[in-house]
Amino acid sequence: MGLWQSDADLFQLARRELFTAVVGDIMDKLGLQRQFLPPQIQPLALDMVTIGRAMTVLEADVTENKTSASQNPILAKSFGLMLEALDDLKPNEVYVCTGASPTYALWGELMSTRALKLGAVGAVMNGYSRDTKAILEMGFPVFSYGRYAQDQAPRGKVIDFRVPLEISGVQVQPGDIIFGDLDGVCVVPKAAEEEVFVKALEKARGEKTVKQAIEAGMSATEAFAKYGIM
Repeated sequence: MGLWQSDADLFQLARRELFTAVVGDIMDKLGLQRQFLPPQIQPLALDMVTIGRAMTVLEADVTENKTSASQNPILAKSFGLMLEALDDLKPNEVYVCTGASPTYALWGELMSTRALKLGAVGAVMNGYSRDTKAILEMGFPVFSYGRYAQDQAPRGKVIDFRVPLEISGVQVQPGDIIFGDLDGVCVVPKAAEEEVFVKALEKARGEKTVKQAIEAGMSATEAFAKYGIM
């Protein structure tokens, strides 16, 4: 970890020099070719960027009037374990939620307010978010299918958190690095993160050299032959 000494160093470096495309390219070369979350998951604002450790959250659809007969005591709680999951967020973590049908919002203003207070750096929903105006005003990075106001309260509950997730074939483990920008959200497995980011920084810096060569008149063919980057 010569280029960085802590998560905070790495995340600051990534925000300054990297973007999801170059990180994804490196993971492809390392054989990690199923690391991007579905393309429907986009930032609420084009300038939103998030990078942090995954705090994974599992949601399930429920029918509110039937939970009283459930054998699972969690379903008797309002929102299930959502409030506990939210309060468990740590600095530099990203709330990542999946498991629900995309028929209601999984994130909103008050959740953003609490997450921001705890030092979290973003929220990624495999579904919708709401309270968009307020979230945009506070600038908290939220990635979702888009804006939809229908509430989760009578429709879904969090049933677990800090557990492995799968989102459209992408494995997300607690503590993996989540990196999102206007081109989407990718997942960097913890076991590969050092190699991925070292090589991504090399590639990003190399791309600047290639761009300058092309701007100076070098052809794309010549540039790729010389630098191996395109």
